Amino acid sequence: MSDTRRFFLQKAGLLAGTFSAGNLFNELHAAEFSTIRRDRTGVPAAKIAADEDYWSVIQQAYTVNPSIINLNNGGVSPAPRVVQEALDRYNKLANEGPSYYMWRVMDMGREPLREKLAELGGALPEEIAINRNSTEALNTVIYGLRLQKGDEVIGTRQDYPNMINAWNQRASREGIVYKQVNFDFPIEDDEAIVRAYENAITSKTKLLHITHVINWVGQIMPVKKITAMAARRGIETLVDGAHSFGLLNFKIPQLGCDYFGASLHKFLSAPVGSGMLWIKKQKIANTWPLVCNDKPESDDIRKFETLGTRSFPIEQAIGEAVNFHNAIGPERKQERIHYLKNYWASAVSKIPGVKLHTSLNPLYSCAICGVSVDGLTAQELDSQLFAKYKIHTVSINWENIHCVRITPHVYTKIKDLDKLIMAITQIAAKK
Repeated sequence: MSDTRRFFLQKAGLLAGTFSAGNLFNELHAAEFSTIRRDRTGVPAAKIAADEDYWSVIQQAYTVNPSIINLNNGGVSPAPRVVQEALDRYNKLANEGPSYYMWRVMDMGREPLREKLAELGGALPEEIAINRNSTEALNTVIYGLRLQKGDEVIGTRQDYPNMINAWNQRASREGIVYKQVNFDFPIEDDEAIVRAYENAITSKTKLLHITHVINWVGQIMPVKKITAMAARRGIETLVDGAHSFGLLNFKIPQLGCDYFGASLHKFLSAPVGSGMLWIKKQKIANTWPLVCNDKPESDDIRKFETLGTRSFPIEQAIGEAVNFHNAIGPERKQERIHYLKNYWASAVSKIPGVKLHTSLNPLYSCAICGVSVDGLTAQELDSQLFAKYKIHTVSINWENIHCVRITPHVYTKIKDLDKLIMAITQIAAKK
């Protein structure tokens, strides 16, 4: 180990992306997390999902404001205390001498972090680029693909607006053909979804854009079946994993796609402004970087990281979010958040005048659920939930989707969901 590297570790007390003895997770949580895991060895994740004693330990690791009930974790999730403290330490270190500590010290932490993210995603480190969010990751691919005038791309009208706008811009500027399939969610029929994509394909189709979890209502799309269908036809696939990575228990190569982008500040609970891009190794050389690079046609994944000056503290604090996520366990985390979603959604589904816009089947949804009340617009329901009950949600009005989106996380308490159920019951009764 170099003197510079050793000095950094002593100074910061951190090593990004590892379970080293000196990292913050071990300082703050290792003992208590080890205890709750040991006491439940061999217990199925589905059973632990309803174990409030287990989850109370994890809830205490967050610093959320008790004066409001935050149920808009689909937008951005709060970071646990360990991630906040890592970010604070790195910020303080950077400000002791920014150009030195950022470029000569912290920059060394990117490779260990890349390895940690690759391990989490089941990918090769040489396929992982670290950036700022899923919009940046997916735009890198959207603008980096070597499409020609007349080539077709198929997405859906329910995809994320930034992705739709990017494809529309390429279509306007370069003459590619951007087509959109329209869905009426919830759908509990994989084959119907696959057929909709397949029926839109022509001999000119080059790529399918697939949103893994529809951000508006939480519909889980049958990505593996769609990508398999596309591969048989020689068509590439780009997957938007903004709302799936860090929530659903999967490995990226299992999806069968060619390109994948994610935001890490959602369900992984990394610092706001952190993201990741995965590109299959053999596809890297043929993809142009979004920001200029001296070797734009190389097969080095790092060519997608030439962003200029960025927040090194944010980037390095991602490592503690991965530590925290792994300590919970991906399967347990998914089961718990699905349990929380179904806890409130199944209860309000029995209230007259209340409609769910999301399936309760774990094959088709996990965290996000849309709800509406007859006689109220989405904005009115969202406003009433906050004004009287201090429950923070978000109203959705996009294409054929009009509802309030509600999204719990691992720190969400049952008593808060009970208040949500009471609130919707009272609001619906007045209509």
